[in-house]
Amino acid sequence: MQRLEMRQGQALVMTPQLLQAIKLLQLSHLDLTAYVDAELERNPLLERVEAEGDVERTPGETPSESSVDRQGDGPGDEGGDFEGSDFDGGEEPWISSTLTASSADIESTLDSRLDNVFADENPTHAREAGSGDMLSLTPAPYGNTGGSFDGEAPDFEATLTAELSLREHLAAQLDLATRDPIDRLIGGFLIDAVDDAGYLRESLDDVAERLGTSLDTVARVLKLVQSFEPAGIAARDLAECLALQLRDRDRFDPAMQALVSRLDLVAKRDFPALRRLCGVDDEDLVEMLAELRRLDPKPGRAFGASAVEVLIPDVFVRAAADGSWLVELNGEALPRVLVNQSYYARVARGAVAEGDKAFLSECLQTANWLTRSLEQRARTILKVASEIVRQQDGFFLHGVSHLRPLNLKTVAEAIGMHESTVSRVTSNKSIGTSRGTLEMKYFFTAAIPGAAGAAAHSSEAVRHRIKQLVDGETAKDVLSDDALVQKLRDEGIDIARRTVAKYRESLRIPSSIERRRAHLASAR
Repeated sequence: MQRLEMRQGQALVMTPQLLQAIKLLQLSHLDLTAYVDAELERNPLLERVEAEGDVERTPGETPSESSVDRQGDGPGDEGGDFEGSDFDGGEEPWISSTLTASSADIESTLDSRLDNVFADENPTHAREAGSGDMLSLTPAPYGNTGGSFDGEAPDFEATLTAELSLREHLAAQLDLATRDPIDRLIGGFLIDAVDDAGYLRESLDDVAERLGTSLDTVARVLKLVQSFEPAGIAARDLAECLALQLRDRDRFDPAMQALVSRLDLVAKRDFPALRRLCGVDDEDLVEMLAELRRLDPKPGRAFGASAVEVLIPDVFVRAAADGSWLVELNGEALPRVLVNQSYYARVARGAVAEGDKAFLSECLQTANWLTRSLEQRARTILKVASEIVRQQDGFFLHGVSHLRPLNLKTVAEAIGMHESTVSRVTSNKSIGTSRGTLEMKYFFTAAIPGAAGAAAHSSEAVRHRIKQLVDGETAKDVLSDDALVQKLRDEGIDIARRTVAKYRESLRIPSSIERRRAHLASAR
């Protein structure tokens, strides 16, 4: 039997605003800046605050330092002025001068037409007159020579030459190397298949099948492309890349050819096997290995390299005068926006249509939500970072060896948040310390049990200890993995041999046999 009933219950509803707030929480500094810039373009009620002093603080504004630490006054920025400088507003003689000459005379002197001007020149200051007319050139005032209508100075970066990419560099050489249209087509396809490191990532069989040509033709064109600069380009593996560079230097003799063919023995430092393979003595082998090290394993990295991006810390940690730690937010990593209430009130008074009123109401709601979300994000980051510093106090005092095992649950229970919230906060965030800028995830490490009931140790601290033991080795005392396990157990660290091997490989430390060979080679 069907009937209508009313029931009351509770349910968790993920509103769009809540979903966006969660998204903001895990964004990095660059992603957050891009998101805020997009909102500023979309919402006319939002304004950017360029400096902290531009806006008066309100009682609910985001704190910049942890409440458990002392607050200090940062150094203020002192703005400069132009008093006493060379640019005192006085007019130079050449600025106010007016030169009069015929267009034909000027063109004959400059050996160029007057309409051949730069893009940033003001057209009102260079006009070609008719035959026999006079041309008046009046230089523009200082700082107002740009070609834009807003009077801004010319964009110097727009006149710079673009950086040459690897593909453009190879394509230019291909145009000079052959006129055959088929070879150019195949060569262009091979050049497109070269990655940023300079290696060819397409097999010749696939290229021949895709272009509908023979394998011999593709191999012939590949040999042509491999003759281009830089040497070693379009190689299919490391051995071929080194061989191409050695051929370019006229050093690819039979002994060097044998050495390049067994790079696995070079990596293992198996010098006796290399001497037998190449048929050389110790002195010649050392010279061959030194020449091999001077080659470039990634010849394409010199072209089109992306700019190095500096990791900007979201939080700074520094020692306070009373021995505690002062945790403060990085103001440069926090986009500052505000809601222009006066502009909203002025525009709302003139809004008559329902669509305009709905648009303004939505913009105001979105702007208020964004400012609150940014404040909440800053508070949450500061709260989590303060707890991390409290838990890892030994690291900030003594270094990696005193790093404690820590997980997300411990921090979440200490600050009264959900574990997923802490995970989002620590993603794509970093902390600036006196020991460098480190990701927040760095402080969360697995626990290695202590021997005989001792306290647990951080996996990162154990890795650091293994590296210290290996660095202290000598040619007569090279530690095997079993020896490392025994030394760590003597120090109260209960660890398995396979774990030591895994940590050693993650640190890119060779095996004990390879390290012993390296010590013997360096001792000779």
